[in-house]
Amino acid sequence: MNELENSKKKQIIISTIYVVIFLLLTAGVVYMIKPKPNCFDGKLNQNEEKVDCGGVCEEKCETVAEEKIKVEEVGYVASGIVNKYDIYGYVYNPNTFFGSEKFSYNFIIKNNAGEIITEKKGEGFILPGEKKYLIESNVETTQIPSSVELVIGEVKWTKFISSGYQKPELKIVNKNYNEITSGIGFSEALGLLKNDSQFDFEKINIYIILKSANGEIIALNSTQMNTVKSSENRDFRAFWPSRFPGEVRTVETQVDVNVFKSESFSRSNFETERFQEY
Repeated sequence: MNELENSKKKQIIISTIYVVIFLLLTAGVVYMIKPKPNCFDGKLNQNEEKVDCGGVCEEKCETVAEEKIKVEEVGYVASGIVNKYDIYGYVYNPNTFFGSEKFSYNFIIKNNAGEIITEKKGEGFILPGEKKYLIESNVETTQIPSSVELVIGEVKWTKFISSGYQKPELKIVNKNYNEITSGIGFSEALGLLKNDSQFDFEKINIYIILKSANGEIIALNSTQMNTVKSSENRDFRAFWPSRFPGEVRTVETQVDVNVFKSESFSRSNFETERFQEY
């Protein structure tokens, strides 16, 4: 009886060994033929941030903000030149930690029949939580516009580490609007640009928005300031050669400098690093 039991035990042990060897050989074959994880397998593996990007993959993951850029207002005004109009849109970035270093947009101008008479494409940038005007000057069309639509296209988002980023300390003070009573032209807007930041800027754009008593935009203009040094105050003037309808009650200004691009800063005190640590 003991010999029979011993024989069965040996058979079980031998069978178990064969099964283990078979499983090990099978696992080895599967391991050898199984493709190794890579950055093109369409799977979230390795230490990738998203599928096939980030981590060990050279391809950086696309940054996507929680909310889209919102269009709050669009319109047009006569530019003072025959068959040319100034087109504007007022946009808002509701994201706290996401800005866009570049986004595309398209103004679609229609006649009173709803037909597209012309389009004007452009590119812009916007900081987290920022509201700003997008303005295209002297857009030509032989038909009188009736309505304008602004479509935001592809957006390249940049994530900021925190909401405590520092915006450029650029201010407009002493704003003044005057109609020209003697000499050439209809009117002008004057003001003082103050660069209270620690940076010298190569190029700063100033947009002037004139509004009526009810807040309606009746005229637009812009000027560019070059090489504005830190702590410098600079006078600016925008000129309207032709009369436009409406009475100006409010002068608004918008200072634009693209802090996402290092070339916006003077090389005298700014090397190739970016303005913000995103």
